[in-house]
Amino acid sequence: MKEQNKLGRRNFFRIAAIGGLGATIMSPLVLKKATAQDKKEKMKTATNIADAMKYPRTKTSMPGKYPGEVVQIVSEDCFVDNAPVEKVAYEMIKDGMLSLTGAATLKEAWLQFVSPTERIGLKVNPVAGKTLSTSHAVTKSIVKQLEEAGIPRDNLVIWDRREMQLHETGFTKENYPGIKIRGTEQQDADGSFFDKDGILYGEKMIDKNWYYWADCEEEYDAYTLPYMVNNGKESYFSKICTEEVDKIINVPILKNAGPTVSLCLKNLAYGAITNTGRLHKPLWSETCAEVCVFPPLRDKVVLNIVDGIKGCFDGGPGANPQFITNFNTILIGSDPVAVDRIGYEIMIKKRIAEGVQEEESPKGRKFLDIAHDLGLGIADKEKIKLNKINI
Repeated sequence: MKEQNKLGRRNFFRIAAIGGLGATIMSPLVLKKATAQDKKEKMKTATNIADAMKYPRTKTSMPGKYPGEVVQIVSEDCFVDNAPVEKVAYEMIKDGMLSLTGAATLKEAWLQFVSPTERIGLKVNPVAGKTLSTSHAVTKSIVKQLEEAGIPRDNLVIWDRREMQLHETGFTKENYPGIKIRGTEQQDADGSFFDKDGILYGEKMIDKNWYYWADCEEEYDAYTLPYMVNNGKESYFSKICTEEVDKIINVPILKNAGPTVSLCLKNLAYGAITNTGRLHKPLWSETCAEVCVFPPLRDKVVLNIVDGIKGCFDGGPGANPQFITNFNTILIGSDPVAVDRIGYEIMIKKRIAEGVQEEESPKGRKFLDIAHDLGLGIADKEKIKLNKINI
């Protein structure tokens, strides 16, 4: 069993790509022409979003303390020798936090969202490997500011869906001493996904009381299943979200996914649940929005800090070197929909300038419109308050 499930680096990243195929994102269900809204509704793939909507909202529910507000910080001094500079990232985040909150001090700004008694999860994105991971300059700056605000290091968890990818991209105990590094999908020292009893480590990490149900399924091969954890019509939430953290700070990368973006909502939705391979073609937009309605995300994600220092404008959410660019930008907001909409505008402008597409397509905003309608935030750019800071 162990030998069958050992994967080399090439196979590892081949399977990792299943977590976000840009080429399949904008392949929506083919809908026949209809004038009645109810007829359109009948043709959609059924999900359990109605169950999620029944849970009462809390004071921390999305869109959080500052709905419809986004701070964009830009600096041309982000890089030295093509590496992000931690000192500059720290100042960018500092200016953004003070601007968003109006607080007198950085400590007061952070304590609007978290407290020293809470377990704080930093949801990073290592999917594209070392070439395009959430940068350590941004992550370490966030950690430093949280410590300065009185949050103990042992209350911090850096997490993502795949613990192996975290380690591959430098999120290790050596680089982050005293901080937990956690992933839902795990391998042991022998490279196996299974324990001595043949049970997936990932299966021990999922909470079967919380799941996103969708009326579609896919059979996975022997290589793929360990990364999906389970098949069927349920996508279970990670215990990291449901049990191990009290608050979540979302730290995605400014990346494209076809003619749209893979930012706050995508980083959360596809990073927090299992069995996602089945969801890309029929339900990419719906999944990005609907999974975030469930309380383990909706009520715990209090802040979004988009690492746009380096990103990609095509070929995402993987890392294709010819499309990687320095955006020199960080976006901050409690409202993930508004933050994603500003990131979307940045991305579309870049794609048009590079000749990747001729004009913006409303299909690229579908997930934002769904999230808006579900009460997760503001998708109308005319209603978003954007404060742009140049340092």
